[in-house]
Amino acid sequence: MLMRFDPYRELDALTNPLRDGGRLRTMALDAYRIGDVFHVDLDMPGVDAGSIDVTVEQNVVSVKATRQWDNEAAETVICERPQGTFTRELFLGDALDAEKISATYDNGVLRLRIPVAEQAKSRRISISTASEPHAIGASTAA
Repeated sequence: MLMRFDPYRELDALTNPLRDGGRLRTMALDAYRIGDVFHVDLDMPGVDAGSIDVTVEQNVVSVKATRQWDNEAAETVICERPQGTFTRELFLGDALDAEKISATYDNGVLRLRIPVAEQAKSRRISISTASEPHAIGASTAA
């Protein structure tokens, strides 16, 4: 499963506004499981798909994206939408298959699909008796 604990998340929430003139630079996300696949949806409105970089190293998925101001010659009146580089890291548990992650980007949402590893899936265990072998509904949980 996805690891929910990030010891630096609270510190980042405090220091990010200081680094970006009071504006937060984060990607809101939803994470949920459907069957044997974890789904992670990250909001990235206005981000060019070519600027998105998703990498996996050991059990960490890193997402990096850039949103830049298109009209540099314009006189800015109000600028509330954060610009620049955004990053987010997801720590994966051993039960997920980091080798088979897939990603799509549509309508400002990056969707990651992370399947449960084969060795972590529930499976039926066959039990035999002295008279004849048969399967009993025993299973292990993921």
